[in-house]
Amino acid sequence: MALLEVTGIETAYRDRLVALHEVSLGVDEGEVLAVLGPNGAGKTTLLRSIAGLLRNQPRKGAIAFAGQDVTRAGAERVARLGCGYVPQDRALFRELSVAENLEVALWRRPRREAAADLHAVFRLFPVLEERGSQQADTLSGGEQQMLALARALLRRPRLLLLDEPSLGLAPQVARAVFEVLREIAGQGTAILLVEQNAGMALGLARRALVLEAGRVVLEGSAHDLRRDDGVKRAYLGLGAPGGP
Repeated sequence: MALLEVTGIETAYRDRLVALHEVSLGVDEGEVLAVLGPNGAGKTTLLRSIAGLLRNQPRKGAIAFAGQDVTRAGAERVARLGCGYVPQDRALFRELSVAENLEVALWRRPRREAAADLHAVFRLFPVLEERGSQQADTLSGGEQQMLALARALLRRPRLLLLDEPSLGLAPQVARAVFEVLREIAGQGTAILLVEQNAGMALGLARRALVLEAGRVVLEGSAHDLRRDDGVKRAYLGLGAPGGP
């Protein structure tokens, strides 16, 4: 059984504008699945539907996480089961310090356990330990992304939902973030990754799917999608063989 199973979901806004049409996918324990697609394809809506952030949605289909039905269950229950979500805007407490943002994620955790988890995220993101007293909104874009990831990891998620982790980052910083994601995945955390940088996403993921107008139009191994001429033209900025 997959860790996450999404079966034929349909999500609509104001019950009229259908953003997802019969979308199905599965993510196994420790797997990285990439979701590609143009702006407006429904990628963020997919993550928000899974995370329980859209009231009374999806209106059709089913979502199961860790063996439990979480269709329209609400964000708190989904998070308690071990699903972490890092949105595009990172959702930091920007007026709080780095250390205070991390403390929020450790609320009510045993002291020794919290200290061990802090040590683990500081090993992944040493800059956060150096910036502990700095206000979150004064961090660089890359540092803010690292803080958002660190805060999510402190909840010990079995699955991370990541929405455009490279958005707004310089190429070198984006590569550094993806190297950390590779290490996180290597430690056994599953990742459902929405990402505009298809080359980086397909380099990290084992499998991938493409959303267009709220529908899954293509799916397969990351290796095969990297070789697909349509994917290369649309998402990798490469022409077809023999093309101009």
